[in-house]
Amino acid sequence: MTRAAPRIDLFDARPLDEREAALVRDLRVVEALLFASALPVDAATIARHVPRDTDIAALMDTLAADYARRGVNVVRVSGGWMLRTAADLAEVAGEAAPEQRKLSRAATEVLAIIAYHQPVTRAEIEDIRGVSTSKGTLDVLLETGWIRLRGRRRAPGRPVTYGTTPAFLVHFGLDAIHDLPGIEEMKGAGLIDPRVPSGFSIPLPSDDDRLREDEEPLEPELLDLILTPEPEAESDGEDA
Repeated sequence: MTRAAPRIDLFDARPLDEREAALVRDLRVVEALLFASALPVDAATIARHVPRDTDIAALMDTLAADYARRGVNVVRVSGGWMLRTAADLAEVAGEAAPEQRKLSRAATEVLAIIAYHQPVTRAEIEDIRGVSTSKGTLDVLLETGWIRLRGRRRAPGRPVTYGTTPAFLVHFGLDAIHDLPGIEEMKGAGLIDPRVPSGFSIPLPSDDDRLREDEEPLEPELLDLILTPEPEAESDGEDA
């Protein structure tokens, strides 16, 4: 039986009973963990710092409710929790943040394909896009830390397969890869034409770390070689 966290206002100055005082202590511990971490803090990490019978989900709901009124919020991201700027203050916070490199249209398309179709090879990406994809585009995405090399396809040439990383979820504020928008959400947001063909569908994405039956491990000694930039052949049909 877990110890559920009662609702409590951290700004309330009234005297606390023993249970409420213990809750405030736990909330302060979690608050410190979130503040000190640049990555999502998962339930297992939190459990190491609070009593064994604590209901972690209820505890985090309490903390999130307390932070909902502030300039930073407690949000669920990549299977854990983080402190993030409140959505309505993103523009204000952005003025002080360092300017981020914007992805090209080609890189954005490739990233979306990898997210929805992973594990996917470069040839499969090109088949979906209908245009050649330069290695430089994939290198840019690898440098961001949003995609990774998963393994090799069990097929002629043993091509490398790509997938997304936890950093991808963190950057885009997703708790899990299946939180990516589906076809109806994309229609509603105007990202795709609402009059798409009846047979058109978007795959249910999965970023399971386990290799598929048609994949095999990537040789560690070849990793550096794979990441080394190759001279790009000039082609009118290839992305820059």
